[in-house]
Amino acid sequence: MTMVGGMGAGGTGAGGMGSGYSAADRERWLPEDPAVKRSDRDDFARDRGRLIHSASLRRLAAKTQVVSPDSDDFVRNRLTHSLEVAQIAREFGIALGCNGDVVDAAALAHDLGHPPFGHNGEGALDAVAAGIGGFEGNAQTFRLLTRLEAKRAHADGRSAGLNLTRATLDAATKYPWGRGWLPGSPKFGVYADDRDAYAWMRAGRADGERCLEADVMDWSDDVAYSVHDVEDAIASRRLDPRRLRDSAEAGAVLAIAQGAYAADLTADAIAAALDRLLALEVVPAAYGGTRGDLAALKDMTSRLIGRFVSASESATRDRFGDGPLVRYGARLVVPDETRAECAVLKAVAAHFVMNVGERRSQLERERAVIDGLVAGYQADPTRLDVEEQADFAAAADDAARQRVVVDQVASLSDIRAWSVARAWGIA
Repeated sequence: MTMVGGMGAGGTGAGGMGSGYSAADRERWLPEDPAVKRSDRDDFARDRGRLIHSASLRRLAAKTQVVSPDSDDFVRNRLTHSLEVAQIAREFGIALGCNGDVVDAAALAHDLGHPPFGHNGEGALDAVAAGIGGFEGNAQTFRLLTRLEAKRAHADGRSAGLNLTRATLDAATKYPWGRGWLPGSPKFGVYADDRDAYAWMRAGRADGERCLEADVMDWSDDVAYSVHDVEDAIASRRLDPRRLRDSAEAGAVLAIAQGAYAADLTADAIAAALDRLLALEVVPAAYGGTRGDLAALKDMTSRLIGRFVSASESATRDRFGDGPLVRYGARLVVPDETRAECAVLKAVAAHFVMNVGERRSQLERERAVIDGLVAGYQADPTRLDVEEQADFAAAADDAARQRVVVDQVASLSDIRAWSVARAWGIA
């Protein structure tokens, strides 16, 4: 069994509305005028509403999940992925006792900081920003929520972002630490620039200690993309499911699964996971694109998601009991067998979609576009969007100005990034 998260106390009310959340959990970084608060709306429902109406969420409709969003009408983009994660997280969280709006909002927020071109764009921006603390999609999400996405402002004019409650903001923080704070972790969830908001949110919690709602969001994300990426690969004809039963192809998948996604598990455990998945007979034996084939594919998706979520719910209940669980009252438990199966599905998408030759060529072009966009905005800051121009003008030094340029490029959708690059002659 693997446990993630932190410890504490909590409970919930009927309908997943969460009576176990304290006044501190409902606090906002910037206190708001009670006169503008509707009496019929819960604090956490307001958080979810702010995410739904945010520009950052809308932009995800034109950002890559795995396959470029303009390549196929069926495959997911970042927005549809986030909506699906939110649906899984909401039901999963409520089953454990969490507030449904908290985990829903956290799931909607979890990918807001991703730049154009998915993890490839993230790597390119991290290289560009190496001298100013790097770039990380999760840290960029925190920056958006607490600074860049306009909703509330401090008295001195500084933006407070969406000014979400402490519980929701904490639930959206997958990596509650900064770069270099936890030895051995390349991932991080806050830049040094945003440490004041982070310190308020954490309210004394130790770095690395994650709340249960963040665990629920994170596992729901893993479940969603591991299953949906395979569904998209089959539906877009990038993967003939018969290849999963070819021993050579299976060997490549298993090597990726252990090397990239489950290094702590044995090769035998990973191989057994693939055998279990195929023995379920939910992965189609073949795919021809008919409505019947699509229905079978959807049935695969539904059954696998149910399998992964149910296993984790049962394991968590076995460890922490039947009462309502919220915040730091429990740690999410994911059985190793379930993690292995999830890792195998991630490896399937990696082997058959992300690591193919034509995809590698596309990745090189995308990174060149990112580099060109950064250079272009730095050379002529008047090209920045109006809000970024104001940030650039107010920046205290070159590092702060470079961070504004990175913020600008990270905000672009794939479509706009290509459009600007072509207009500037760099694509």
